[in-house]
Amino acid sequence: MVQERTLPTFTAASAQITKEVGLRLYEDMVLGRVFEDKCAEMYYRGKMFGFVHLYNGQEAVSTGVIQAMRPGEDYVCSTYRDHVHALSAGVPAKEVMAELFGKATGCSKGRGGSMHMFSAEHRLLGGYAFVAEGIPVAAGAAFQSKYRREVLKDESADQVTACFFGDGAANNGQFFETLNMAALWKLPILFVVENNKWAIGMAHDRATSQPEIYKKASVFNMVGVEVDGMDVLAVRAVAEEAVARARAGEGPTLIEALTYRFRGHSLADPDEMRSQAEKEFWFARDPIKKLANHLIEQNLASAEELKAIDRKITERIAEAVKFAESSPEPDSSELYRFVFAEDE
Repeated sequence: MVQERTLPTFTAASAQITKEVGLRLYEDMVLGRVFEDKCAEMYYRGKMFGFVHLYNGQEAVSTGVIQAMRPGEDYVCSTYRDHVHALSAGVPAKEVMAELFGKATGCSKGRGGSMHMFSAEHRLLGGYAFVAEGIPVAAGAAFQSKYRREVLKDESADQVTACFFGDGAANNGQFFETLNMAALWKLPILFVVENNKWAIGMAHDRATSQPEIYKKASVFNMVGVEVDGMDVLAVRAVAEEAVARARAGEGPTLIEALTYRFRGHSLADPDEMRSQAEKEFWFARDPIKKLANHLIEQNLASAEELKAIDRKITERIAEAVKFAESSPEPDSSELYRFVFAEDE
């Protein structure tokens, strides 16, 4: 079992969330979990193809960050593990599922598949299959917000960008070059490292000379924060502070969320490298169960209310599958459409 880092402490009571907020966070995480479980079922039934990387276990990071922003207005940039980021950003489950099925009704019109979710309407900048590929793209989105506000004097241009990537990306050149530019230009961006301890079968501690990624922010004179990525309230609190700094023109933040994926790297991964003891350690820290217990203990929700949400989400995902199955394949006559930006 790889050595576990000491997780930052967070007092849930200090979050002081309302019932409305608590239920919204819970529903968003359940949506991500149930969606991914259904993806696994559909993949093994031969309904979707290619590489499919699931997000089970990491829901607190997506929900905690994106729900602290303005979904549909602020920008989100993802990785190849992008389904749940898309859902948190507001992309309808049926459009995400249809994309996984390769159908014309998918959010990328059936051309992107699992690793390339995109929605201009929901400000989802895309999922990116190459490690660290989305980091400079996210910086570009943050730059245009700053440029429109400060140069073009558009006061409505106060959008913030959240850039998600894994621990492996923090060893790539794009990470260092982009963080340097973002710090110099004080871009309104959150760099969110989802450190789930493993890059396929390579343990994070074996792949980097400085395992504590958030400390790398100091090199760029940037705020760096580590957070318990299995606690949605902790993630949300850190994200809210970072978003406020970015919107106020105080520049970027590097957030390292210590999290864990409950499944293998992809659905084609037999997941033989991780020990059972390590998995059990993290399974016991399930972020959805943690929030559910908190809501009940604080009298913010009853067990029955949470079960009602579970049932609602299960029905929504079932409808998404029906939508995907009944949707048409992309027409072969449109093979060359959307190759160029000018083509609508």
